[in-house]
Amino acid sequence: QVQLVESGGDLVHPGGSLRLSCAASRSISSIGAMGWYRQAPGKQREMVATITIIGSTNYADSVKGRFTISRDNAKNTVYLQMNSLTPEDTAVYYCAAGRWGVSTTSQAEDWGQGTQVTVSS
Repeated sequence: QVQLVESGGDLVHPGGSLRLSCAASRSISSIGAMGWYRQAPGKQREMVATITIIGSTNYADSVKGRFTISRDNAKNTVYLQMNSLTPEDTAVYYCAAGRWGVSTTSQAEDWGQGTQVTVSS
């Protein structure tokens, strides 16, 4: 088990950028996969981006080319760089970790509390 703490959420104008951070309570170098999910009001939680232990990444179609996920094993932290933000990106963003993957919510074993991202003019 690992505790995850997200940070970096904020209010940003359309077209702006944010970087989210997910700090883990222990080494992430042996965690199979980590990722970011988001949940907007009235909608289901959806996968945004994932990164495996070997650095393979996967993105939701809606964020490809705009968001970048990365992991710094030395800092036990996973990042989500978000560029060209639109109001449709407004949601609570959650960090997830799983030994065997985080491509689905059922695979994820540990979750953070979430950080709010609001994109509005």
